[in-house]
Amino acid sequence: MPLIKTYILMVLASLYIFVAEAQETLDYQSDIIPVLDKHCYSCHNTGNPKGGVNLKRYEEEGRIVKDGQFWLKVVDQIKSKEMPPSNKPELNEKDYHVLLDGINGILIKSLEKRTPGKVIIRRLSHREYHYTILDLTGVNFDAVNRFPADGSGGGGFDNQGGSLFFTPLKMERYYDAAEEIVNRLQEDHNKWSELVPETYRQNILQRFLNWLLPKFISDFEPLNSAEKAAEKVLFPFASKAYRRLIKTEEKELFIRLFSSVYYENSEEPDPQRFNTSVAEVFKAILISPSFLYKMEEEPLGPEPIALGDFELATRLSYFLWSSMPDDELFKLAMEGKLQAPGEIEIQVKRMLNDPKSRRFSESFVSQWLGINKLKDPNAPLADLVRFPEFTPSIREAMFEETISFFHHVMTESKNFMDLINSDYSFLNEDLANYYGIEGVKGDNFKKVALTNNTRGGFLGLGSVQAVTSLPTRTSPVLRGKWVLEEILGTSPPPPPPDVAELPEDEALHEELGLKALLEKHREDPACQSCHEKMDPLGLGLENFGADGKWRESYGSTPIDPAGVLASGETFEGPGELKRLLMKEKEKFARNLSKKSLSFAIGRGTTFTDETAIRELSTALIENDFNPDVFISTLVQSYPFRMKIKDFQKKVNEID
Repeated sequence: MPLIKTYILMVLASLYIFVAEAQETLDYQSDIIPVLDKHCYSCHNTGNPKGGVNLKRYEEEGRIVKDGQFWLKVVDQIKSKEMPPSNKPELNEKDYHVLLDGINGILIKSLEKRTPGKVIIRRLSHREYHYTILDLTGVNFDAVNRFPADGSGGGGFDNQGGSLFFTPLKMERYYDAAEEIVNRLQEDHNKWSELVPETYRQNILQRFLNWLLPKFISDFEPLNSAEKAAEKVLFPFASKAYRRLIKTEEKELFIRLFSSVYYENSEEPDPQRFNTSVAEVFKAILISPSFLYKMEEEPLGPEPIALGDFELATRLSYFLWSSMPDDELFKLAMEGKLQAPGEIEIQVKRMLNDPKSRRFSESFVSQWLGINKLKDPNAPLADLVRFPEFTPSIREAMFEETISFFHHVMTESKNFMDLINSDYSFLNEDLANYYGIEGVKGDNFKKVALTNNTRGGFLGLGSVQAVTSLPTRTSPVLRGKWVLEEILGTSPPPPPPDVAELPEDEALHEELGLKALLEKHREDPACQSCHEKMDPLGLGLENFGADGKWRESYGSTPIDPAGVLASGETFEGPGELKRLLMKEKEKFARNLSKKSLSFAIGRGTTFTDETAIRELSTALIENDFNPDVFISTLVQSYPFRMKIKDFQKKVNEID
């Protein structure tokens, strides 16, 4: 227990939380609430809560634990002196330490007993369904565009269990899909023969003996029976589809279904009759909950337990490949060797080196950065009338640049800090010409060295610049907010009600420039504190237009990309801005850890995941942001490797 306590203290310290040394325990009711009442309740109360934050609702200690993530932010703001605001009395030293020590004590105590989160039973996302069908059958079925759209969950990803609803329409589409997939499979001789390798047919002698001998031998087993032949085909297929060994009752069900179809079609000759019957069972397997859902057996008791080998194999494969386990993972799980010492590291390296890992790159980074909009013809991106060169093919190229860049960082450069600033990107001839970069030929994307420091990293990608702009102009506010949220993981509060938007008058933009307009906008005290953080980040990227092209002016008004961060640090343009962001390793590591963990476990992270997030952040920083070490640490983390019967029963529920 002392080691756990020490570790948790390190966790909170890394989040800029003050941890008191050897002080007597503070009581929430008698010590902490009076300080909150003195300094906080006047603004953050039930009647008219400033910023929508009502601190008076936390009248019991349990409520703080329940909203631990929120209270981490509160403590961080107290520590950084953002709260109380400058127009309110400062906390004296005693009150300052009462709040920090008291709230920290509550949070630390709540983290001592770890929980992995509830058992994840969730439907395959459309992306996962597509790749699972492809790997299982070889059929390329475009589920993403054929099925009703999935939403994104708390983590911002489409594989989040809480958003993967099952509707009657989706069930109907799954039936139709199973029919189409199996029909296409039968039409392709090569694909069908991979799953049904032997042509089934009884010869005349076998048929005669199977008719005759049962009359004399009561327990006679038919020679070369259709059922026995079907078992050799159906059982391996079902095991792969279900991502586990199939149960006895399931085997019996498959054979009953096969037999009913086989003997109903007695007029049909083999092997066609056999294949038709097998096909019907294939369809049934593809609409089974065991295929459509990633299921984990619920623990019998209330305490957390480790995943089984097949469950772990499934989590691994859907995390890194968006698909079912391959033969090697399946074999290791079947033999009970997947969790042997050192085996997980071996499998992670193998899986990252496999071409299927590009699926992870595409799925993870496209959703993290929000660039899926580039594939949506109805998305409100740069207007083609105003930006005629921003064509669908350029949008597609920007998307491909982003995926290729991230995948290279993960598998080749081995340094996630390249995501913030790099001296290269991935371009084809069309996109290079669009950016004004010379010397790139051909349609294939290739690594291209950049001659200046403007384009490297996420902030230099045309995809990011496009999705953080409005149809007719750039938006420093949107871009600044995007940098805070997606790079640094520090979300600003929502804007106050009834605050006017920036005017859309283009002539006014050209006359004053967006920097001047934003300065006028910040004159509103309600806007000032947040915009001081967002605007400089966005204005530093103003040389990139809404179409992702470089520019020097708004009409006749020169662009001034220089700025001052909230920290007081100055920069002269996007290159220097990125170098300043490179210093924010702790924030970037934490944000990347939260995003990756959420994607891996299929749910949004909560306060109970803080220890795991700290482990991941530490692995990044101490290993020079090496992806291999990071992914290995993630798949061995407590939330990834463990499960619990019912998470809600492990939390102090307070209405």
